[in-house]
Amino acid sequence: MTVLAIAAGPVADRPAELLVLVAALALLPAALVMLTSFLKIVVVLSIARSALGAPQVPPNTAVTGLALVLTALVMAPVAERAVDAMRASPPERGVVAALAQLERGAEPLRGFLARFARADDRAAFLDVARRLRGPDAAAPGEGDLAVLAPAFVVSELRRAFTIGFLVFVPFLVVDLVVSNVLLALGLTQLSPTTVALPFKLLLFVAVDGWKLLARALALSYAG
Repeated sequence: MTVLAIAAGPVADRPAELLVLVAALALLPAALVMLTSFLKIVVVLSIARSALGAPQVPPNTAVTGLALVLTALVMAPVAERAVDAMRASPPERGVVAALAQLERGAEPLRGFLARFARADDRAAFLDVARRLRGPDAAAPGEGDLAVLAPAFVVSELRRAFTIGFLVFVPFLVVDLVVSNVLLALGLTQLSPTTVALPFKLLLFVAVDGWKLLARALALSYAG
């Protein structure tokens, strides 16, 4: 508590800057989920868990934790550039100065969103933004966060479901094979899902599935 009080001391003397800081921290969880790689990673990992046929293994905490670790790995360069951009200018007092510093720090994030938001999604939400603002308002640009944020989220969900489909197919094949074998043997009293589970787990372990999936998700943001 003493350390936090000392760290917050200079800011506490400036109520306006403290208010901006508190507002930014309140939006941080939503930004972490929606404006980073976390969204795609956690969706793909959840689909992979469902494809295994064991929806509670690994638990939600483990899936979320792995997604957070991979997100920290992917977003570290963006965070470093944001900190450097905010440190580039000398600190100034006042709400306007604080907002300007946050704007400079948001530039790397804006570049990240623009890079991974599909062009057609950006165009679609740019049209939506222009229609909502009306003809008399200033026309937004493709670089506005109000356009980039929803375009990025939709693009990431599209990619996540595409990857999830590719992950799901091998396990679906195992389910179909096991179901047909049981039907041919006349073992209709056995549940194909229960019988197929150990084979799917064996397949996933044999190919080192978690490592391959985590590595592929992280490298999808490389380059």
